Formats: sequence, structure tokens, C-alpha cells
Amino acid sequence: MSDLIEGYLGKRDDGTKSRMPAVLDRWQSITGLILGLFIIGHMFFTSSILLGKEAMYTETKLFEGSLFLDEPEPLLVGIAASIIFIIFIIHAGLAMRKFPYKYREYKMLKTHSAHLGHLDTTLWMVQAATGFAMFFLGSAHLWMMVAEPEKIGPYASADRIYTDNFGFLYALLIAMVVLHAMVGLYRLTMKWGFTVRKDPRAGRRRNKRLMWGAIVFFSLLAYSALGTYWEIGKAHQPDYGKRYIPQSQISAGGEQ
Repeated sequence: MSDLIEGYLGKRDDGTKSRMPAVLDRWQSITGLILGLFIIGHMFFTSSILLGKEAMYTETKLFEGSLFLDEPEPLLVGIAASIIFIIFIIHAGLAMRKFPYKYREYKMLKTHSAHLGHLDTTLWMVQAATGFAMFFLGSAHLWMMVAEPEKIGPYASADRIYTDNFGFLYALLIAMVVLHAMVGLYRLTMKWGFTVRKDPRAGRRRNKRLMWGAIVFFSLLAYSALGTYWEIGKAHQPDYGKRYIPQSQISAGGEQ
């Protein structure tokens, strides 16, 4: 009966409100923070190609356990990608409860945003739009990492971007990911009071500058890396499918 009363009136039979919305909101923030920090690390990892094929290869093998395994194991990357995929789905499910489902709700939100002229409200709408796009673009990328973790490397990644025609998908994904993650991290700092300190207005301005700086920096970094993979894939197209062999193995006369 208590659930029935709460379902109709939004309150329990003793007149108190459920704490569940606050609990769900907290978990949305936690999963969002995990994903935001992961995205920052992931963009630095994929951008290692800017330091050369050898650097990207070495970093890939580190994630495959080369420090503690005799033979690197791509399955470790697949397991890590699976965990991130699960967190991604949980975060998306928690966030969807705040989306305007009906046209009237959307119209009210749009009118409210236009009337206020408040950037933070507009940023929430940007997050909603980019989050919706990422549900499809991000899912495709994550599933690929789960299903084929062995196809990560200087040539394997470049082949996927150029010859397998995933370059356009990644170009869209980068824009959505950078905007969603950096805006999300900014909104988390404001929501939970991180780095705001004694002067909320000054803290908001500082955090907002950091957000815009991060959007510009990671966009330039990610698109520079994407362009590099594109050029490598284009040059490597005649040898499509062949994996990169590090200089140490070439010198020793070995193969990957």
C-alpha cells in the first residue's frame, strides 16, 4: 500500500518523501565522474600515436599486461572495456530519467532556457543532446573494444579508421565525448561544491574557464591523433591486416 500511495502522491504513507531520487542522483554523479576521468585518460592513451608508432605500441602492450605477463593478453583490454561499458549503460539509464519525454516537457524546458538566458541551463541541454548521441556512437565503439580487443595498435587502429571507414564515426564521437565529459565534470564541480570555496561566483567563473580550456585542448589533441591515424591507415592500406612489429623485434629478427 505504501508503494501505491507513493506512486500516486509522490509521498509515503507517513507523509515523507522517498530518498531514492537522491540516491539515484548520487550514483549518476559517481558513474559520470568515473567515465569523465576514464575519457581523459583514454584520450591521452590514444593520442600516444602523436609520439610515434613505437610509443603507441608500447602503451598498448602495457595495458595488455606486458609488465607482469610473459605474453601480453588482449583479453585484459576486453575485460576493462566491458567494465566501462557496464558503467556507461548504468550512467545512461540513470540520466535518462531526467530527459523531457513529452513534447510539452521539451517545450517548457526550451522556453525556460530562453527566458533565463542562463548558460548552465543551456549546458544541461548540450549534455542531454550529446548524451543521446553517445548512447549510439559510444556503444558501437565500446562493443568493438569488447569483441575485438586484439585489434588495437598503430596499424590495427589506423586500418579501422581509414580502410574500415570508422573515421567519420570517430570524428562525431570525439565531438560528443569531449563536450559531454567536460561539461559534465564542470557541472559536477558546481553541483557538489568542488573547488568553489568561499566565493561561489568566482569559483563558477574559474571552473567555467577550465571547462572551455579543457574542451579546446582535448578537441585539438583527439582530432590531431585521429588525423595521424588516418594518414597511417592510408599509407598502410596495401598491407591491410598486418600488425606493427616493434624495432626491438625487427632487430632481433623476430615477429609479432
